[in-house]
Amino acid sequence: MSTARPAKDQVSDKTAQALRAAMQRLIAGKPQHTDGKLTKENLWREAQVSRATMNRAPSILAEWDAYVAVHGKVTRGEAQRDGQIAELLKKLRAKTQECTGLEKRLKAAATAIAALHHDNEALREELSKRSERTVVELTSRRRGTTEDE
Repeated sequence: MSTARPAKDQVSDKTAQALRAAMQRLIAGKPQHTDGKLTKENLWREAQVSRATMNRAPSILAEWDAYVAVHGKVTRGEAQRDGQIAELLKKLRAKTQECTGLEKRLKAAATAIAALHHDNEALREELSKRSERTVVELTSRRRGTTEDE
């Protein structure tokens, strides 16, 4: 059973079937002879006919143009891939913001640690200077007594 075509198509039934089968493979994202992009060049290559032969099938080209006008030139696989890329880019932006925040916190912590280290060194130096002084032992006094007694 052949597919009904307007009389203006000047291609054989076999060619028309090849073009329609190629169109369906491209639309389904299952090309056999091309990269799968929804272009007229891929349509004639996928059908394994010449460009001139494809151009003699204006009703098939009209179907192709109508499909592309409604759905765009992006295949299902490309749309899925583009969605995954968009999701990954969103995650990357979030992680980049997180890393930027963590980097700011790290720099602040490093500054605080450096200040504490500086203060610690100053205190150690002061303690060292104090310990170098001669320590004089104080004699204890009893309550109520004096040394003179």
